[in-house]
Amino acid sequence: MSLVISNLSKHYGDAAVFSQVSLDVAAGEFVAIVGESGVGKSTLLNCMAGLDNWDTGSVTLDGLDLGRLNDDQRAQLRRQHVGFVFQAFHVLPHLDVAQNVALPLLLLGQGDPAADEARVQAMLDAVGLSGLGQRLPQQLSGGQLQRVAIARALVHRPSLLLADEPTGNLDPSTAAKVMDALIAQARQQHASLVLVTHSQAASARADRVLTLTADGLRPRATQ
Repeated sequence: MSLVISNLSKHYGDAAVFSQVSLDVAAGEFVAIVGESGVGKSTLLNCMAGLDNWDTGSVTLDGLDLGRLNDDQRAQLRRQHVGFVFQAFHVLPHLDVAQNVALPLLLLGQGDPAADEARVQAMLDAVGLSGLGQRLPQQLSGGQLQRVAIARALVHRPSLLLADEPTGNLDPSTAAKVMDALIAQARQQHASLVLVTHSQAASARADRVLTLTADGLRPRATQ
């Protein structure tokens, strides 16, 4: 799925979060966005998913203008085509690991239970969580929880994957393993991946690295 952002601007009151942001992400491309804290990286990612609104400009997914969709239409688009990996995991504590991963399939309501169960198990295997499907979230480490979040974001085979600081709460070794799982599964599914991060190790693995400032996106200067 191609993602096109054109001259996007967002304000809170009189304060500009960002202005004149433009970005084209090709199908299957991995783009990392870096920038100072408070510059609006997470807000920009939420706009890409249609979770937040903007003041001027446009966000287009495969030619579909998100600004012309109502909340229900945006939600349906996310369910079918977008996966979101949150820094804070956002797993449901009363559901076990397999049930958390299966949530996107349940929301779509299009598969048969046996096929969905097989897909969930395959995704758990792919991110290194074999045999942990019956555990509750509180029984897992931070790195395992982040892999649950990745599996959940990818289980419905989205064409656009958005990741918000997915390694921000992890030690370097665990962070590297989480990035391995994230990139490998995105590549395997030929999903476009947009990652916002402070991690140089994570951003170094992207096809392109862009810096977000108050005045838009620009290529990160080489070191």
